[in-house]
Amino acid sequence: MNVGFVSLGCSKNLIDTEATIGLFKKNNFNIVNDEEKADIIVINTCGFIESAKEEAINTILEMAEYKNKRCKYLIVMGCLVQRYYEELIKALPEVDLFLRIDEYDKLWENIEDLIKRDIVRKSNKKVNKKVSEITQMPMLEQEEYLNRVITTGKNYAYIKIGEGCSNMCTYCAIPYIRGKFVSRKKEEIIEEAKMLAKKGIQELIVIAQDTTKYGIDIYGEGKLPELLEELSKIEGIKWIRFLYSYPEGITDELINLVAKNSKIAKYFDIPIQHISNRILKKMNRKTNKEDIIYLIKKIREKIPNITLRTSLIVGFPGETKEDFQELYNFVEETKFDKLGTFMYSKEDGTPAARLPEQIHRNTKKSRYNKIMSKQQEISKKLQEEKLGKTYEVLIEDISFDGKYFIGRTMQDVPDIDGLVYIKNDMNEQNILNKFIDCDIIDISNYDLIARIHE
Repeated sequence: MNVGFVSLGCSKNLIDTEATIGLFKKNNFNIVNDEEKADIIVINTCGFIESAKEEAINTILEMAEYKNKRCKYLIVMGCLVQRYYEELIKALPEVDLFLRIDEYDKLWENIEDLIKRDIVRKSNKKVNKKVSEITQMPMLEQEEYLNRVITTGKNYAYIKIGEGCSNMCTYCAIPYIRGKFVSRKKEEIIEEAKMLAKKGIQELIVIAQDTTKYGIDIYGEGKLPELLEELSKIEGIKWIRFLYSYPEGITDELINLVAKNSKIAKYFDIPIQHISNRILKKMNRKTNKEDIIYLIKKIREKIPNITLRTSLIVGFPGETKEDFQELYNFVEETKFDKLGTFMYSKEDGTPAARLPEQIHRNTKKSRYNKIMSKQQEISKKLQEEKLGKTYEVLIEDISFDGKYFIGRTMQDVPDIDGLVYIKNDMNEQNILNKFIDCDIIDISNYDLIARIHE
């Protein structure tokens, strides 16, 4: 039978999809990229915010149309299922199997039960976990991580070092969906990284909901620097980056490691969400404005060539004009290299959803536009400073007309940050998947135009 996959949401979700592809492949199913050729379609959903939920439902309905053609089974898994299991069973009879995250320890048993018995298996058992309960979800088995099928190309792969989150920010549904933060054992992560290196992966992207919490639950203290140091010793790995580092968990040890270790990207992704102390407190964030400003100053002093990325939320309940202006001024003064903004999404079961003074959508949209417009100005000026400089670029693709190679610098996260377009003046043919020094000759707001350094 042929199996097709649709993976929605974040890179952490993508790893679960890759592991599921590996399970099907191990059991002698054919993996296809065309839904019209699939006997089974598996959708891994996101349920983080309203727009993600809408995308998931629309995708399920779109894929259900293929059941009128070749598709025999439609399987839906992931965050949306964990969050709205009973509602989905009632609303989407087209789906043959819903798989909750808390069933991932029996992932293949459920799939096999559906396919081998050739029956529709929709469990009507009640989900006892209330939205206010935070439990520990089962993680995938080590074998499933090792057998996953990498879908991100030849050069980079994500490696998940923990599951869930225990930070309990008032706006976030992740703890209710994914459970408490649980670290993977260091030995298992190293084993997986070595497997990836043997497959030719040159860049590891270390991820968790908050990477700075790695190790605290199983080792009694944060072990992210130690883990990164071990990963950097693996032969074949050239670049390592880690994402989603909450400000209160960024230690001097971690900063010093990034400064000194040539394999670790000079890149901090620090989701601060806001800068008004009043709003940070309502969000149940574990830091304040003064600490954030001090941290950014310290990082920039110790690593002058650092790239700083952050994410913000505008329109949180009770955010006044003064709160927003404080955030806007902070963005203008700090000049982040990369910045993403979200409009606050009122999520079922979260404490923030019950707060008074919910902000009107039009106000949220206006504030979003102001922040992003200012960041566009900042980004353009920062891009201009790169003109004439030479960067090492990982070449990953070539344009249809062959006139440009397409790559990334160490300071660019795949699918999030900008690209480098390198003029193929010398009609080069053999530089794909290689690291090449390139001179920057032109810019756009987010991308760079370059020429191979002579």
